[in-house]
Amino acid sequence: MPSNLNPLGALPSRFRRQRVLIIGCGDVGLRVARQLPRNIRLMALTSSAERVPALRAQRITPLQGNLDDSASLRRLAGLATRVVHLAPPPGDNPAWRSDPRTQALLRALRLRRLPQSLVYASTSGVYGDCQGDWASELRAVNPHTRRAQRRVHAEDQLRWFGRASGTRVHILRIPGIYAPDREGGTPHARLLKGTPVLTPEDDVYTNHIHADDLARACLAALWRGKPQRISNVSDDTQLKMGDYFDLAADLYQLPRPPRLPRSTAQEKLPLMLLSFMSESRRLDNQRMKKELRLRLRYPTVHEGLRG
Repeated sequence: MPSNLNPLGALPSRFRRQRVLIIGCGDVGLRVARQLPRNIRLMALTSSAERVPALRAQRITPLQGNLDDSASLRRLAGLATRVVHLAPPPGDNPAWRSDPRTQALLRALRLRRLPQSLVYASTSGVYGDCQGDWASELRAVNPHTRRAQRRVHAEDQLRWFGRASGTRVHILRIPGIYAPDREGGTPHARLLKGTPVLTPEDDVYTNHIHADDLARACLAALWRGKPQRISNVSDDTQLKMGDYFDLAADLYQLPRPPRLPRSTAQEKLPLMLLSFMSESRRLDNQRMKKELRLRLRYPTVHEGLRG
């Protein structure tokens, strides 16, 4: 019979099983899809008609829509029991501190039956520069860049949505993602270019997570994550950026990159690269291991880069 929760009455069998919707189904989203059992119905939002055949080949039902066009998202309402939100905020948003894409998605999800759980892929950049200190989930956010400020806005929207709706929202704060089979997923190309790194006295700590471990973390949070909680997702490596590139160079049997003091690097390196060299932190991943009960397949960069 129809009800307020289900105005259409009894649902057909295809809607009674778990249905996972992936928003932003790129490399990590496809890894999430491959790790799900076949009895779960998979859906993905895509703004590109060209991607439809590739998604279908991965047993994913493509739903054409665009996060920048809120009217195209209405079809998402009531479809999914669980949502994995991997889409970044727009980079050229005039209101540069906000994430209208997450706002549009949540507005669409509110139209009908709400999902049981939602996982959002945020960034560890929301902590800003910790000057090499450890950053746990209890540390206050202090975003220094516009892209990090947009992520904080998205996190705030999602946590409010979870508290107001009862949907279990779990936020993952993610550092650099690597994998040998991921486009741009290793430092190999940068090493071939000989791009410099900072001298040891100016160097900063960097954090990483293997793409497969990140996909597993998304699924663990989707089913086991506590409501309105945050987890840092990173491997166990404690490396400064220069040491990371030295390690990678040794593994690939390539020359180690040259070292430059920060004063010289500011004249020779792109602004985007310098922004990553201006923040130093070490992510505490104990909550991820304890609450999500996630055992990393690649606990260190060394193991992950070797494949």
